[in-house]
Amino acid sequence: MSLEADFNTVAEDVKKVKTRPSNEELLTLYGLYKQALVGDVDIDKPGALDAKGRAKWESWNSRKGMSKDEAMSTYISNAKEVIGKYGMKITLCFISGMI
Repeated sequence: MSLEADFNTVAEDVKKVKTRPSNEELLTLYGLYKQALVGDVDIDKPGALDAKGRAKWESWNSRKGMSKDEAMSTYISNAKEVIGKYGMKITLCFISGMI
């Protein structure tokens, strides 16, 4: 599997954790995700009244200069740790006519 395919798979899987990760874990994943997809931060820092937006911006900006491949690899490692820590929800799918 390619790095990008693995990244996309893990990015979907991390959305399915049983318990909400800590804000620190979420901010780390956010910053790495944005760096992997966009590269260096390309938006202005949010104002002082937007605490959540500023925290996200700072997490992303802290990865400035990191290559997209390095950001993907680091994201994959961190996301797998989060998935291992919190577990994933299991979705059951019933097919019509099956018992």
